[in-house]
Amino acid sequence: MSGGANDAGGKGTMVTLTIDGRVAKVPEGATVLDAARAIGVRIPTLCQHEALEPWGGCRLCLVDVTKKDWRGWEKMVVSCMFPAEDGLAVSTATERVVATRKAVLDLLLARCPDTPLVQKLAREYGVERTSYRENPEPTDCILCGLCTRVCDAIGVSAIATVDRGAGKEVAPPFHEAPPDCIGCLACAEVCPTECIPYQTSDSARTIWGRRFEMVRCPHCGRAHITREQATFYAGRGGVPESYFTTCDACKRTQMARTFTTLSAVR
Repeated sequence: MSGGANDAGGKGTMVTLTIDGRVAKVPEGATVLDAARAIGVRIPTLCQHEALEPWGGCRLCLVDVTKKDWRGWEKMVVSCMFPAEDGLAVSTATERVVATRKAVLDLLLARCPDTPLVQKLAREYGVERTSYRENPEPTDCILCGLCTRVCDAIGVSAIATVDRGAGKEVAPPFHEAPPDCIGCLACAEVCPTECIPYQTSDSARTIWGRRFEMVRCPHCGRAHITREQATFYAGRGGVPESYFTTCDACKRTQMARTFTTLSAVR
């Protein structure tokens, strides 16, 4: 199920599985990660977001799974992508699962030695210092892919992962101000380490080296959206641009007034 079916009380066909010995019932199509969250079992993730399709890139959500008819055979899978199935037995903290997570965090700590989120997760698994040579140019970017994926999901695709190996990074084309960017800040807001810098004020917003004009709500005067955002959303949705230049708070106020008027007419 896209993004995560965390509601175990959903309608439709249900599947039953066990996670660390606890029974979980979730809608068919949910993932193992969805099922774990539905019963309060924590599985670490860095590249997962409920608004996006699962990707399985960070490898932290690895778990062991097996079934009775597998005759003792088990396999390690990424829980954010593996479907919950009837009779599935999931173990979230076996020796090899923990060892794999430690190895991933050891590598992340080498790349991002000063990043608080990475440090916190590493300490949870007993990794105080990386066993590798620390990155001579530390970065807070963990290459989780969330920023590029959300940009693609919106339909803009202004940034991408470029280069390979140690030089791999997220950047706009040719490291220049991206012409397709609409300044929505979705990439910065979804970033788990808050490593995408931006500046915003009542008059302008700057991100990825590009400056955007802020549009004020015609009702309250609050600057809440860039001109490029309003134009893009209007084009995609086939609705007037004025719909997007009106802020959400004023939309709710207008809707409440409409309902009040309709109630009075009745």
